[in-house]
Amino acid sequence: MATIDIIHEAVKNALIKDGWIITHDPYVIRYEEVALFADLGAERALAAELSGRQIVVEVKSFVGRSPIQDMKIALGQYDLYRGFLELVAPERELYLGISSAAYESLFGQKAIQWIVQRYQLPLIVVDINTEEIVKWTK
Repeated sequence: MATIDIIHEAVKNALIKDGWIITHDPYVIRYEEVALFADLGAERALAAELSGRQIVVEVKSFVGRSPIQDMKIALGQYDLYRGFLELVAPERELYLGISSAAYESLFGQKAIQWIVQRYQLPLIVVDINTEEIVKWTK
C-alpha cells in the first residue's frame, strides 16, 4: 500500500464537514489479479435519490521537487483508477483531491489547465488550513 499523502487527513476532514460519509480509507479497487489503492471512498445520501452519490478521491499535494513529475504520477494513477472503476464500480465518480495552494499555483498555469481539460480531471479543491472544500470541478 502506498504512503498516505500529507494532505490526506485535511481532505478527509473537509469531505466530512461537507456532509460526506467516509466509507473506505483506502478505497481498494480490485480487478482480476490487480489491487489498486485509491485514498478515499465516500458517499452522500441525496434527498431526491435513494441510492445517493458515491465518489473515490485520490489525494495529491503536489509538493515534490518537480510539480510536473507529480502531475505525471497523479495522471497515471487517475487513469488506471478510472479504467478499473469503470469495470468494477461504474457508479463511483473519481476525483483528484488537491490543496487550494496547489490549485492557485500549479493548476493556474495554462499548460496544467490544458491537461485538466484534456484528461477531464474532476477536482476537489480543499483549503488545508480550514479543512473545507472551496471548489469542485467536473
